[in-house]
Amino acid sequence: MSTSSSSAAERDFKRAYLKILCIIFFALLICLSIFFVNHNENNKYIIETLELNGSAEEGDALFKINCVGCHGITARGLVGPDLHSITKRLNDKEIIKQVTGGLTPPMPSFEIDPVNMSNLLKYLHSLE
Repeated sequence: MSTSSSSAAERDFKRAYLKILCIIFFALLICLSIFFVNHNENNKYIIETLELNGSAEEGDALFKINCVGCHGITARGLVGPDLHSITKRLNDKEIIKQVTGGLTPPMPSFEIDPVNMSNLLKYLHSLE
């Protein structure tokens, strides 16, 4: 009798183990799906932004509205870093990710359309 109890316990353990593995598998699958959807949308945004030829003047106006509080009126830095020659330290994709994602605290993330992001990039390139 102890053999059948032992095999029943083993079967129950295997079922529970398989259920847990299935749950983990599906959770990972969902997480990866979300990541790839977001990554794909982000890539489309970056590609669209980089295809545009922005305006440094409009980028300057955008900068003065949103960025001077941390980077200063001349972009020499206050709370945030000096942005002169930022385009030599970071490529355009990295700058876009920084602005839209706020990757380094205390920088906030900004929702900015591709045209304005292109304008801001053009302005940042003019600071070199």
